[in-house]
Amino acid sequence: MTAFITLEQIDQAADAVRSRTSHRPRVGLILGSGLNSLADSVQPADVIPFGDIPHWPRSTVEGHAGRLALGELEGQTVMVMQGRVHFYEGYSISQIGLPVRVMIRLGLEMMIVTNAAGGVNPEFSPGDVMLITDNLNLMGMAGSNPLMGPNLDELGPRFPDMSRAYDPALMQLARKAAAENQIALREGVYCGLSGPSFESPADLRFLRLAGSDAVGMSTVPEVIVARHGGLRVLGFSGISNKANLDGSTVTTHEEVMEAGKVITPKIEKIVRGVLRAL
Repeated sequence: MTAFITLEQIDQAADAVRSRTSHRPRVGLILGSGLNSLADSVQPADVIPFGDIPHWPRSTVEGHAGRLALGELEGQTVMVMQGRVHFYEGYSISQIGLPVRVMIRLGLEMMIVTNAAGGVNPEFSPGDVMLITDNLNLMGMAGSNPLMGPNLDELGPRFPDMSRAYDPALMQLARKAAAENQIALREGVYCGLSGPSFESPADLRFLRLAGSDAVGMSTVPEVIVARHGGLRVLGFSGISNKANLDGSTVTTHEEVMEAGKVITPKIEKIVRGVLRAL
């Protein structure tokens, strides 16, 4: 039996966050593998370890610090998740959505989500940043949608629309910020898989045929929960490795972490530009 998160649990977590900070954030940020450093710029930060928040799932993956930072960044009050949890860590798909539902209950308006991803589009190279224009929800199609179970009517409708999952106006701000910083911004479709094994060459050829430009093991459940609750969403993938379509190379988590060092400054400049423009 899947463990479904209740509204009471979400509110207990939200109350715990509220009790530890005077900040009232407008924008939530979720930072992916190797992309944690942006949180260090939040001032003056109230830092809350995930372990101090009831029902909050804890990250077990290297490169995910596992804490919240709340404060000011580029004139906006933000709530930054340094690290996230993934379905492959053994949490229920409902638990994956809890942090985003806490954002909704805290009154946030929008969420910026980042991840490290494999480049399925052959034109993409490690170190590139991709603006996510849409996603392919293979986790959900296979029966793991974070909205399964009783619908929380207080948060959103039973059947939320996903036709514009990523906010067109926020995407325009991202394109402008990238251009101002002379960063070549790729654009494309992010495919979310459950992991934790990296994809086989056959998997990747299938994903390319299905229209994927990048692939990873996160983000899509968070975006579905965000849209269910009315949050506007902006998403970026840091391309950490080239997809192994022919079986000639080996992909490692170390490679993903190393690429993050190149990608983080680019994503940071774009995100700062978007926050300034809000």
